[in-house]
Amino acid sequence: MGNIKIKWLVYTVLIGLIPVFSRFLVWLVTNDTNMELMVSADLVTFGLILHVSNINEIEHLTFEDHDRNWKTVQNGLSIIFIVFYSLLFALTLIDDGLVDLDALKLCTQILAVISFMISYSVYDRISKTTSNI
Repeated sequence: MGNIKIKWLVYTVLIGLIPVFSRFLVWLVTNDTNMELMVSADLVTFGLILHVSNINEIEHLTFEDHDRNWKTVQNGLSIIFIVFYSLLFALTLIDDGLVDLDALKLCTQILAVISFMISYSVYDRISKTTSNI
């Protein structure tokens, strides 16, 4: 695994998962049986961190002309996902009775997996591009 991918894994993925790990640790040491192990807001945070990281990394690289389209597509895709995550976050703030929390959790889980795959592919391509320079 390249240096860029290791940095991505540590600085982006693990940092993005801090809310998930924190909730898990609190869940382990408390006696509160009503506390959920995973909530949508934690996954929204993870997805937002992944996509902001994608935009940041792509914007700081110099691409050849044929790679500029890829850059534009990836930035656009990340912006679309950020909009989706913002909407999902807004839904987490609404009263529990008005939102189907199970459906919301499923949506955020699916989006988080897709975001992880997209982010991995971005950093994989960046690591291959920078290793060829």
